[in-house]
Amino acid sequence: MADYDIVVMGAGHNGLVASCYLARAGLKVLVLERQPFPGGGVVTRELMTPGYRHDLHSSCHIMIQGNPMLTGDELELKSKYGLNYRYSEVPYASIFPNNETLITYKDLDRACEQIAQYSKRDAETYRRFAERSMKMMPMFVSGLYAPPIPFGAFMAMLDSEPEGREILDAMNRSSLDIVNHYFESDVLKLHLLKLVSENLQLPDEIGTGMGIFLMPGIIHTWGVSQPVGGSGGLTDALVRCLEDNGGALRLNAEVDKIIVENGEAVGVRLTTGEDIRAADAVIGAIHPHVLSKFVDGLDAGVKARAEAVTLSTQSLFVSHYDLRERTKYRAGEEITTATMLEYFPYNDLNSLLDDFDYLRRKRIAPRRLLGGGDETHGDPSRAPEGAGIFHSITMAPYDINGKGPHYWDEIKEDYAAETLKQYDPFISNLTEDNIIASTHWSPLDMERSSPNSFVGGDMHGCAPFLYQSAGSRPTSDLGQYTVPGIEWLYLVGPFQHPGGGVYGAGRATALRMFEDMGLDFERAIA
Repeated sequence: MADYDIVVMGAGHNGLVASCYLARAGLKVLVLERQPFPGGGVVTRELMTPGYRHDLHSSCHIMIQGNPMLTGDELELKSKYGLNYRYSEVPYASIFPNNETLITYKDLDRACEQIAQYSKRDAETYRRFAERSMKMMPMFVSGLYAPPIPFGAFMAMLDSEPEGREILDAMNRSSLDIVNHYFESDVLKLHLLKLVSENLQLPDEIGTGMGIFLMPGIIHTWGVSQPVGGSGGLTDALVRCLEDNGGALRLNAEVDKIIVENGEAVGVRLTTGEDIRAADAVIGAIHPHVLSKFVDGLDAGVKARAEAVTLSTQSLFVSHYDLRERTKYRAGEEITTATMLEYFPYNDLNSLLDDFDYLRRKRIAPRRLLGGGDETHGDPSRAPEGAGIFHSITMAPYDINGKGPHYWDEIKEDYAAETLKQYDPFISNLTEDNIIASTHWSPLDMERSSPNSFVGGDMHGCAPFLYQSAGSRPTSDLGQYTVPGIEWLYLVGPFQHPGGGVYGAGRATALRMFEDMGLDFERAIA
């Protein structure tokens, strides 16, 4: 006899999203999480000092803003379960030498005025670029939160009309190709390229150019948001929704195997030896590289293609600091309103490309690719009154010079100390007397935090290349959230369509399951 209708391996936000939709349909759902807390990459915790709340992984929720889960409040996360997003008028900004700034306001007119300081021609071009991107948003959004059409059909559809062919052209190029074609100012190029590289891609990697087309439309349509109280506010609301609809969450419950009988997934076995049976289906947040570890009997071709999935070229090194007082920016107070903030010790494009070349060769760049900020400027609830939190984000390789990822354990503290020094031209008080405590997360630590999703330290699951997109993400076999040869096993995670980051992409897995199980999706969200 089955214990539940649906058993879910992994309480990351995607697994929770899928679970909430299924629970609203009246199914008995159990979510299992190996960690002592839910959320996966969407977690806010007191890491060191009581009262100082840090986002462990995701901080900004960008791509989720077009999801009908939020725009239509399908799960009542906003109206009933306490999800409250904060939107700044400054989604994105960059600081350059001498503390000159380039601020992208959500308001397009103000954003163009900023660009005009560096190039009037670029300001006009950017306006046309952003307006076109905003016009494309409905078309983009329609395919982001539902199961993708097959890759070949998707390409043919784009190739059938002029606008689609323009998108297809961008998808086959690099972000660097596109900014060099459209813009003349190196400062603007730096500003845009660093933004899209947050998707863990190099600026000149072929097949990544779509980000340059997509991001302006998102920024000027919805902006860049953060839940009040921290990124984990989304997870908290999802857990409330799950439990209010009869679902259950078990923490410290690590799955060892998916139980497969007669070609069907019928439950999971925990590392403790406990079996939990599912009457209808199993959902797994299982990276393609480790799929065969959890699922016996995979077709040899499916297994080989899954293990050949390409990871992102770089990972992230993140440091968290508890501060006695909030950060003080040498560029002035307005820059603190930016939700996403980048720091450049140069203003020429070649220097940025040189720094990314270190990552390509799996070396540590002496000059760090700096990002991060102090959320307490916009959300004082994240720390005691007047105090601050600072998270430093730098791009770094997972396997340094072939020494193996465990080399990070030897050099982590030295890497963090050098990185901290490089913020000094921009922030005056990241100093010993202001820092109460700190903790550092290397690319290897990222993998350790979520070994079945962040394989190779890739928080976005796998590289965002054209051949790993739409119905071929992560492979053509697995692109529909199902596993060929294993019935009633479904997949969620950043390695599935639409990609890494906070999308709320579990909605697409739920849609696939509703269709397969003959359930009425509209009734579930009514």
